[in-house]
Amino acid sequence: MSGGISCFIRSLDGDWLQLDGCAVGIEIRRRFQREIARDGEGDDLIDQGSESMEFSLTGRIDLPTYLKAQTIFRSGTCWFIDPFEEQEIKVCFARVRYNSGSNEFEFLLIEDVV
Repeated sequence: MSGGISCFIRSLDGDWLQLDGCAVGIEIRRRFQREIARDGEGDDLIDQGSESMEFSLTGRIDLPTYLKAQTIFRSGTCWFIDPFEEQEIKVCFARVRYNSGSNEFEFLLIEDVV
């Protein structure tokens, strides 16, 4: 694989799986609460002061690597090294897509704030 970022993911007690040449998409959302005032004008948005992140990893992997990733997916809790901030974070491995014809994959990881 050429280009892209090296990504690392592991199950709670497992070894790190390195995925080379990943394209990493990230979405960060702030959490808000909407407060609607009765007999008033409009509403207020109250910043709850927390964020949640979703990582979308795409690229190409061979079948043995996919099978290792599937084991991590089925293990429940897993860890991911955020390639931008270079810190280990707990994530929910929310979605796996793999095409054996093209070896293309897509993983969706959602940060699990601890």
